[in-house]
Amino acid sequence: MPLSPDLLAILACPVCKGDLKYDPDAQTFTCEACRLRYKVVDDIPNFLVEEAEKF
Repeated sequence: MPLSPDLLAILACPVCKGDLKYDPDAQTFTCEACRLRYKVVDDIPNFLVEEAEKF
């Protein structure tokens, strides 16, 4: 089940509260400002900063 457009519209980076870019193919949210990438696991975004990927 894909993430709903209503949910995508309100999600923000948990660190800087900035905009996130969603990549449906990779199932990730990316914050360019913080240089962090958050995974989506079983259609649930994982916004735990400790588990975010730095890039």
